[in-house]
Amino acid sequence: MMVEMSDRGPDSAGFAIFRRPTARGKTKFSLATLSEEIDWNTFIETLKTSFNQNFKLSRKKTFAILIASIEPTVFHSWLLKNWPSISLIGSGKCIEIFKKIGLPVDVCKEFKLKKIDGSHAIGHTRMATESAVNLQGAHPFSSGLDLCLVHNGSLSNHNFLRRKLQKDGIAFQTDNDTEVAAQYMSSKLRQGLSLQKTLEEACSEIDGFFTFCVGTENGFAVVRDAFSCKHAVLAETNDWVAMGTEYRALAHLPGAESARIWEPQPLKVYNWMG
Repeated sequence: MMVEMSDRGPDSAGFAIFRRPTARGKTKFSLATLSEEIDWNTFIETLKTSFNQNFKLSRKKTFAILIASIEPTVFHSWLLKNWPSISLIGSGKCIEIFKKIGLPVDVCKEFKLKKIDGSHAIGHTRMATESAVNLQGAHPFSSGLDLCLVHNGSLSNHNFLRRKLQKDGIAFQTDNDTEVAAQYMSSKLRQGLSLQKTLEEACSEIDGFFTFCVGTENGFAVVRDAFSCKHAVLAETNDWVAMGTEYRALAHLPGAESARIWEPQPLKVYNWMG
């Protein structure tokens, strides 16, 4: 699906896979760095010294998945202080995030996407329009445990929302409007709102053109703005459900010829939660 949409998003690609929940008390941390020279062995030794526990680290060049018994906010603060060259791009019980600058075919091949199993995945190919082509601007964006967001569109009031969220103590890592939407949704969920209600409120409080696809531990949801200028198509069979910017992304899925296919309506939240 991602490779099929390469011409719509040649600048970067990324995906979040939900799979293999960690044991009670442990968290998965998705880590990324721009440097090829990171010494992951030294990183682990520093962790052991600071937290006096053993860790599991799966690494792939500039990326790694760390499993640890550390509270996420504590780990993030420690990372910023001790290893500022490493970015925390996702955390939770199930989520694993991989993203990089480059064509989707190359990114998928580097991270061996075809060989990764999971219950569901959220992918994205990006054509940068308002912020830099770099790792920080690549999707998916994750701002809460087992939560990620991909976005097609442009938000007109993201600076207003950013300032509002900053007053509530939320820190931002990029100038990307999608990160604002992700932090907005995390803030609502922390207040106790359901994902359904969060997306309904997003439609009235977030201004601009958008199609949002939100992934959680239990499934995913899709919503479009009132004008629905940004393309989206949904397909569902008895075995799977999928969403793409265009039908060609779905056409080669097994059983697509007999799937129920439709265009999501404006301001209507579609969700599939296990």
